[in-house]
Amino acid sequence: MHQKTIFLLLCFLGTLLPLTQFIPWILENGIDLSAFVNELFSTKIGAFFGIDVIVSAVALFVFIYFETSRLKIKNIWLPVVCTLFIGVSLGLPLFLYLRQIRLDKLKGTSK
Repeated sequence: MHQKTIFLLLCFLGTLLPLTQFIPWILENGIDLSAFVNELFSTKIGAFFGIDVIVSAVALFVFIYFETSRLKIKNIWLPVVCTLFIGVSLGLPLFLYLRQIRLDKLKGTSK
């Protein structure tokens, strides 16, 4: 299986799996940022995961910035927006997919 195929599969899973939890929460609570933050940080383990994801998102944005500058990757806004609206679980594999497309183009392959 090619890297791009794996990254696209991870994009699908990284969208579908988190939304199976988030959509029911939104249907129950509406768009209530205060309730969202309260529930996320209501336990130590929740706070652990919340902080982990926030730091991972910042690290991803820094990685995107440097790799985009180095490789001139196009459509870089897409993984940034996906990270903000879905999460790192979509933003990271989507960026890796776009990065792999660019690397393949630079190498002269398009598998």
